[in-house]
Amino acid sequence: MTGGLTIAVVGLGFGEDFVPLYLSHPDVAEVVLVEPDEARRRTVARRYGLADGHADLAGVLADAAVDAVHVLAPVHLHADMVVAALSAGKHVASAVPMATSLDDCDRVIAAQRASGRHYMMMETTVFAREYLAVEDMYRRGDFGSLTLYRGFHIQNLDGFPAYWQGFPPMHYVTHALSPVLALLGTSVESVRCQGAGRLAERRATGGFDNPYPTEVGLFSLRDSDVLVDVTMSFFQTARSYVEGFALYGEHLGVEWPPDNEGPLTLYDMTGPAEGSRGNQVAARELDPPDRPDRLPAPLTRFTRPCEVQLAGMPAPASVGAAHGGSHPFLAHEFVRSIVEDRAPLVDARTAARWTAPGICAHRSALAGGAAVQVPVY
Repeated sequence: MTGGLTIAVVGLGFGEDFVPLYLSHPDVAEVVLVEPDEARRRTVARRYGLADGHADLAGVLADAAVDAVHVLAPVHLHADMVVAALSAGKHVASAVPMATSLDDCDRVIAAQRASGRHYMMMETTVFAREYLAVEDMYRRGDFGSLTLYRGFHIQNLDGFPAYWQGFPPMHYVTHALSPVLALLGTSVESVRCQGAGRLAERRATGGFDNPYPTEVGLFSLRDSDVLVDVTMSFFQTARSYVEGFALYGEHLGVEWPPDNEGPLTLYDMTGPAEGSRGNQVAARELDPPDRPDRLPAPLTRFTRPCEVQLAGMPAPASVGAAHGGSHPFLAHEFVRSIVEDRAPLVDARTAARWTAPGICAHRSALAGGAAVQVPVY
């Protein structure tokens, strides 16, 4: 690499938020846009002072000047796009999930290995400020012996595009499951999952083998006694959006903000008061800090919503900071893995370890809660 990377951003809905991050990164020289909606692509190009880009992936795969591709297209396109880009000699980042079948997880792993390029699944939760704060507590030993992890992702997808309608909730499990796997450095051995409710016919229009609006799974981990309980819900569950986790140990418990934003709640447990029964538990709040020390200076502002006007932009633009301010950390990790020629933190095998349990969980739900073994990656 000389003069900085050229990165193609594929999909400019959610993907637009990453355009100014890459433009601001000191190791990136150019950003190329890929979006089938011509009006949207031109709007984003004008906003950031870029060329109009391409309507599909083929153009960037044929362009030797493009070093890397960040796939932010609909889920059903992830595996095919990733395999095509790796096979064309590009480094690839992809939004979650890696795939929605075990066969496609294997395809991505094989394509990455054959290409010699780097692949990263851009799992937001393990780069979010909330996770980073919990990770610090865990590394210090604050929790003591861990007992229980609860992950959850509840989001109403009514009105979303057709390809989301009836989507099996557990196929999108990585946000809710990956934190405990990352903390413990382990993987899922088996899962039992139950479907909850019955998906209304008008919502089952996406062509999926899924009769459930909600799925709840119990995941057994390899080499760990911690039980993992995950609730995934995309329809017919009256609750505001929340995407996070709670973790409980013998000395400390931590719970995600109930409204998805704000401070964590920490529960410190000590022994019984003299002459009484039952341990004492004191609750307190913690605002998880941003971690600018982990980012190059030009990216630090993107951990919070901000307004930017980079070189070539005709006017300032507002940039969001969803998912706990994780986006600049994701972009930085992907870029540096290429520059340093090393595996990213969420490489192909790690992505499969975090994705496959959800695929197996949905199989379990369809089988009435039967235990399903998860492959070893």
